[in-house]
Amino acid sequence: MANLKSSKKDVRRTIRRTERNRRAKSRIKTLRKGLLQSDATSAPRALQELSAALDKGAKTNLLHRNKANRLKSRAARLATRLSASAESAS
Repeated sequence: MANLKSSKKDVRRTIRRTERNRRAKSRIKTLRKGLLQSDATSAPRALQELSAALDKGAKTNLLHRNKANRLKSRAARLATRLSASAESAS
């Protein structure tokens, strides 16, 4: 355990930041799963929410901006396939 007052404060800060990052990463994972389970009507909304969460994560250095862009690209392709399959089934 830290002895200096500033070190103790740093430990508290690290714990808060770790929890905040864990919550944000978990939300991104949940939104990705939601997009995978969505149908053609709810896919655009799910994609929009996921894109916003990924952009915010990249902005706050939660994840690298290239990773965020890659995940958004894959999600957009999936949403497009969902809507295309729904149109062909109709």
